[in-house]
Amino acid sequence: MNTKNIITLALILAGLTACNTAPNSAEGKAALNAECDDAIADFKRVRGLERFFSDSAGYAVFPAVGKGGLIIGGAYGDGQLYEGGEVAGYCDLSQGTVGLQAGGQKYRELIFFRDTSDLEDFKRGNFEFSAQVSAVAVEAGASTTADYQAGVVVFTMSKAGLMLEASIGGQRFNYVSK
Repeated sequence: MNTKNIITLALILAGLTACNTAPNSAEGKAALNAECDDAIADFKRVRGLERFFSDSAGYAVFPAVGKGGLIIGGAYGDGQLYEGGEVAGYCDLSQGTVGLQAGGQKYRELIFFRDTSDLEDFKRGNFEFSAQVSAVAVEAGASTTADYQAGVVVFTMSKAGLMLEASIGGQRFNYVSK
């Protein structure tokens, strides 16, 4: 089985546990919005990220991605897409991985889109991360030298847990407008 088939299988497994993209109630939308506001505030405190907030065509915020695995792993998180600093819609993230891994963790993920074509690809559902796109952990201080790869730059911030991992996989996204 080649790498692409393994990644596809892992994404399918992660997708089986996926939830609805948009919250089902006004209370759910308000709670997600508050979580996203908190995550954005935390990311804005990181030196070097200001330029991405001001220069990008938009960004997706996932305030609480849960991840776990033992050989086969998965992750899921709900989020919001922002254009011009305003909520444009709701999105979710599913991740599948296969390899040496054990544990669980919760983290935040922030994806900046360089231009409107990258943002529109995300909104149309033509957007998926492969193993080649790597995230920058903001705790490592690498945010000052980070730059776009294939039209996006991804930042993560650990919230809780411990995950030991040497695996391959990818992320898939869904989007619905507000």
